[in-house]
Amino acid sequence: MVTGNKLFLTKKLNKTISSKLLMNKKVFISGCFDMLHSGHVAFFKEASAYGDLYVGLGSDDTILQLKGRHTINSEQERLYMVKSIKYVTDAWINSGNGILDFVEELKQNPPHRYIVNEDGHSPAKAELCKELGIEYIVLERIPEKGLPPRSTTKLRGDLTSQLPYRLDLAGTWIDQPMLSKIHPGWAITISLEPIIEYNERSGMSTSTRNAAKRIWPFQLPLEKPEKLAEILFRYENKPGNEIISGAQDAIGICVPGLARHYYSGEYWPDKIEKVYDEKILNWLESHLYMITLWPRPDGTDLLSNIRITKENISALVEASDDCWKAIKNLNLESFGDAFKRSFEAQVKMFPNMLNDKISAVINQYKDVAIGWKLSGAGGGGYLILVSKEPIINSMKLKIRRWIS
Repeated sequence: MVTGNKLFLTKKLNKTISSKLLMNKKVFISGCFDMLHSGHVAFFKEASAYGDLYVGLGSDDTILQLKGRHTINSEQERLYMVKSIKYVTDAWINSGNGILDFVEELKQNPPHRYIVNEDGHSPAKAELCKELGIEYIVLERIPEKGLPPRSTTKLRGDLTSQLPYRLDLAGTWIDQPMLSKIHPGWAITISLEPIIEYNERSGMSTSTRNAAKRIWPFQLPLEKPEKLAEILFRYENKPGNEIISGAQDAIGICVPGLARHYYSGEYWPDKIEKVYDEKILNWLESHLYMITLWPRPDGTDLLSNIRITKENISALVEASDDCWKAIKNLNLESFGDAFKRSFEAQVKMFPNMLNDKISAVINQYKDVAIGWKLSGAGGGGYLILVSKEPIINSMKLKIRRWIS
């Protein structure tokens, strides 16, 4: 029997052995870590509890490619600061690019665990870890006790553009006359607050948003939203452009809340309907979830092998009408069904929106989600899910409200 001081010493010895075994584990995290803040340090601290912490930083070129902007601090400055954190064993600049810019580092010096925050989770990262035999762990973003939540996107707010993003819900592609001349219909969009910095080439209307930044560098002016949308649409689509960006992008960015716009053969819609009802917007926010995929690969041709027929367009239009009714009635099952049917109609007309890699990710969520689609024109970007219950390791979104 172990008693008194012997019991204390035994517990202390077991704790020491357990700690040593844990510290023999290599833990890896990756990220930009620009404008280092308390949220980053809290993440380092929590991750280091799983073993010796190694950090791979995205290069300046990678951040420019993914985010479409330059970092505030150079890669060497960021590396210097991260290495100075007491929870970090070592750090380096990743040699690759894209959201998996650390592949070579993981292959050459594989860790036991790869840890991400919820907004850093991607099925591509999970699959890579599975291939390499690395444990994949997703942590909640929790601030240090007594400190406020921090994010680089929020901290950059006073320095960079706070223009909204756009997410399409149903019926989109109908804003192209090659469809609406055959069968008119509605496109449905929501305008999103930039609570995170969405990747370029991700279907979040980043190209139109970048055009908007050239007119209004930091935020939209206090003008009638439809007027701003038309200004942006005409600015982006200058005379002589071979490819015309759909009006749904400009409308989704400039018109707050939930909107639908009706197209009948022209690039600009005949009418726009808006919903600012808090009950509806809160309901949408509570049932929409986002999963990071990867930016649309260079060279993706969404306009080849297309199958535009009246029957296929009719399916798209019908799904959009049903989606709008379901949202207005707060009918979740009908919303998920129409949401999914709209995506299926899009893919039927534009098969290159979807590939086996994306289909494999969708299959992972079919048991928990009641509807799904890709952001924007597809090929990559984000997987958008409709679900009654919260989806593990997904991101939430924030719909922009109308300020009168």
